[in-house]
Amino acid sequence: MNDLLTKERLELLMGSEGAHLVSIYMPAHRLSRETEQDLIRLRNLLTKAEEQLRARKLRTPDIQTLLAPAYELLGNSAFWRHQSDGLALFLSADGLQALRLPLNFSELVVVGDFWHVKPLLPLFAGDGRFYVLALSQNQVRLLEGTRHSVAEIALENVPTSLADALRYDDPENELQYHTASAPSGVGGRPAIFHGHGVGTDDSKSNLQRYCRQLDAGLQEVLHDQDAPLVLAGVDYLLPIYREASRYRRLLTGGIAGNPDEMSPDALHAAAWPLVESGFLAQLEEAKARFAANANTERAVTNLKLIVAAAHHGRIETLFVPLGRRQWGAYDPASDRCELFATQVAGARDLFDLAAVQTYLNSGVVYALAPDAIPDGATVAALLRY
Repeated sequence: MNDLLTKERLELLMGSEGAHLVSIYMPAHRLSRETEQDLIRLRNLLTKAEEQLRARKLRTPDIQTLLAPAYELLGNSAFWRHQSDGLALFLSADGLQALRLPLNFSELVVVGDFWHVKPLLPLFAGDGRFYVLALSQNQVRLLEGTRHSVAEIALENVPTSLADALRYDDPENELQYHTASAPSGVGGRPAIFHGHGVGTDDSKSNLQRYCRQLDAGLQEVLHDQDAPLVLAGVDYLLPIYREASRYRRLLTGGIAGNPDEMSPDALHAAAWPLVESGFLAQLEEAKARFAANANTERAVTNLKLIVAAAHHGRIETLFVPLGRRQWGAYDPASDRCELFATQVAGARDLFDLAAVQTYLNSGVVYALAPDAIPDGATVAALLRY
């Protein structure tokens, strides 16, 4: 199971400030036989969190109160039965926020005045995330994928099948529903309906109603997302959904066949080649735009200037280094940015801050290996103006 990281949720995480905010990242497993190892891993990470909190002079009773919601997870069997590839926990005096995400996190504990969100970067970077909508008349699944992993997103207010859509769309229309073998040359097992709506025209009308309801529900889930969406389904159904869809990053290509017979890993393997070429092309185009403006004020490699520009929504494209931190502080009121050699009170990772602010202001972020940053710089940004 997967939790969707929306812009609103990310903004709340970034906007939180407190004396002792705890961020915990760890790999997780969907298979129950791995659960015991995950429990041990979390217990060890909580011990590290306790050590960091003691180093900040927090009293033992206050430490226990702060970490109690995370310790309670150790005995929550239902929680561990529904995991993705990675688990992120954010603890404060107000409680716990837990995110199950399709990222294989390295183990990490950070205690500071702000939550540490940089490990989430692949989920909002320009080449980090895509969706797969596996659609048939009998089942709907939405999956969130990255380059290396995929996980199913729990859906609410979305019809789970054609029968479900028609039942709620027209409650007075009593339908008897069953499946039959597909006609020759058509993938999947189409639904057969008896009652109102018999015949080819009515069958297409029913599918159109189904797709419109599905799109309406997905708009609530993906309304602020900008990642590409890959469709998986039988040939006759996908054009009908494309006509109904309002999601602007819906890819023209798709995965043909009955998705009900495909596992999440199989869907990921089929979808990644469809999105990879687009991601690579966008990255190379972004690097080319930076190079074309290298001798202008739009191309910036000074981190202090980049942090301020990100806050004011001036960054079009940002290139940040993976695996590196630069501690510092930024004051929006004075536009002053300071760099620190170590983590001190009030410090935060400025790469982290610039990346999230760029994303929240509708810029594009690329998290690259340090030696892949344009112009040989530590960090680089192309400004809108």
